[in-house]
Amino acid sequence: MVGFVEAVAGAMGVSVSVACVPIDDGTRITIDDEAGELFLRRQAGGLDALQHLVNAVFRAEHPDGHIVVDCLDYRKSKDEELRQTAVLLAERARTTGETQEVGPLNPYARRIVHMTVAADPGVSSESVGDAFLKTVLISAVDA
Repeated sequence: MVGFVEAVAGAMGVSVSVACVPIDDGTRITIDDEAGELFLRRQAGGLDALQHLVNAVFRAEHPDGHIVVDCLDYRKSKDEELRQTAVLLAERARTTGETQEVGPLNPYARRIVHMTVAADPGVSSESVGDAFLKTVLISAVDA
């Protein structure tokens, strides 16, 4: 995977330092080089595209785990923001009884929200929509 990411960056005309680290539920590929900022332009569209490519190419080798591609800890900080938002919306759903919405989100972001909400037995979540980007609904569970 490291060689693949380096080759993609090289085809874009940049040389980056790439590392591959195992995480609890998959693999994390990190680009820790200022030249990697190219992937972070336009709301990290390049990073999302790179992650999509890496997952498409290596999915068969990682059937039980997911692959996260990050650059300069951009995704790590965005993931934490998303977790905090999910916790806040879950609390709001539980206290008000009103369904809360977050999105539209790509599959990676939806997974983070669903996993965060699953840790709270007082709420549940579901994805709605029939496009690549879907909305996640967070609802209180009747006790």
